Amino acid sequence: MKNEKNHEHRRDFLKATALLTGGVLLNQFAFAAGPSGVNDTIKIALIGCGDRGTGAAFQALSTNANIKLVAMADAFQDRMDQSHKLLLEKFKEKVDVPADRRFIGFDAYQKAIALADVVLLATPPGFRPMHFEEAVDKGKHVFMEKPVAVDAPGIRRVLAAAEIAKKKKLNVVVGLQRRYQASYREAMKRIHDGAIGDIVGGQVYWNSGGVWVKKRLPKQTEMEYQMRNWYYFNWLCGDHIVEQHVHNIDVANWVKNAYPVSIQGTGSRAWRTGADYGEIYDNHAVELTYADGAVIYSQCRHFEGADNRVDETFHGTKGRTYLSGSHKGILWDASGKEIFNHPTKGNANPYQTEHDELFAAISKGEYKFSDAERGAKSCLTAIMGRYATYSGQTIKWDEALNANNSLFPEKLAWDAKPKLLPNENGLYEIPTPGKTKVI
Repeated sequence: MKNEKNHEHRRDFLKATALLTGGVLLNQFAFAAGPSGVNDTIKIALIGCGDRGTGAAFQALSTNANIKLVAMADAFQDRMDQSHKLLLEKFKEKVDVPADRRFIGFDAYQKAIALADVVLLATPPGFRPMHFEEAVDKGKHVFMEKPVAVDAPGIRRVLAAAEIAKKKKLNVVVGLQRRYQASYREAMKRIHDGAIGDIVGGQVYWNSGGVWVKKRLPKQTEMEYQMRNWYYFNWLCGDHIVEQHVHNIDVANWVKNAYPVSIQGTGSRAWRTGADYGEIYDNHAVELTYADGAVIYSQCRHFEGADNRVDETFHGTKGRTYLSGSHKGILWDASGKEIFNHPTKGNANPYQTEHDELFAAISKGEYKFSDAERGAKSCLTAIMGRYATYSGQTIKWDEALNANNSLFPEKLAWDAKPKLLPNENGLYEIPTPGKTKVI
């Protein structure tokens, strides 16, 4: 268990999308023909045409719904072109996005959203609050990737828009796919029914070797460089505790059916220390303390060559459980006797299930999904973890939620300056616990 790898890791799926031209994934996730339950075609727009956005569009187009991609938006022409080519090759009858409906630029999202019934939001997460607001304002159903924001002001915007979405009965699914994975769902039913008693502690992990790096190119403005290398700048990514580890933190909140009242912990840059890695840490270790006194330990790191671990384990007054993205869901009683073990074979891919269930509901005219609020609160939990590690302070829920430290640039333009700039050596200021102010 300690070295369990997350074979359902979203980036493994994205690497596999490169095999689409060979038909591999088309066979694996082939969509069934048949009536969708509605006469009108559901029009979708893709906002953010990188690997994850292309993957989300692939999954949406692989559902049984009567669906058509009619608009796309991205900041970069090359990402747009690559995504459109791939989607058109495999979904020729479902992709109708001529050049005049492929929008480029910082305001491209508004033009694409206006043309659709459902929008897929998959840009770097710093843009998510404004894109979600626009979609809800225009009355669109939404699939949006995690995280839904990178700072407290962004979280508040998402929470406000989530309330409006509920009033309008707009379906909203957030890409925290463990909520749509059978092993997690079945284990959680039993946990919440009291099978292992009250949850008093646990551990959640996302330890891996890290992700891609984009080198700075000649003639790039600082804005373009940071957006191309977005994973390493908090206004775009939120640090990997927010961008990746939010999955496991969300499971902690799910098992507790609550959110922590405070978080403290530590973190640093120990392995990924060069200018290419922007401002983020490469390791975080925090404690989530809940109102009932339960403490869940959370750890994430990007160390090449070290053990990988992406999973969750929790301890109750009557037993314990182990969960992982590789479809494992096991419960034991206090004596160590196994009382539930979800089969690991024959399970649906949860990334596909998110879209299957969303578009099935939309096709039937049903209002079933309102993930934005809990998605935002789990993202806030992860942001609190970053606040705690950067500052060295114990961060309380209310003070984090009400913080006004927006990371977003004052202006969006290719020649505009992000708030964080490199020094004369090309290095970015790194947070220092005990000195850095986060709230």
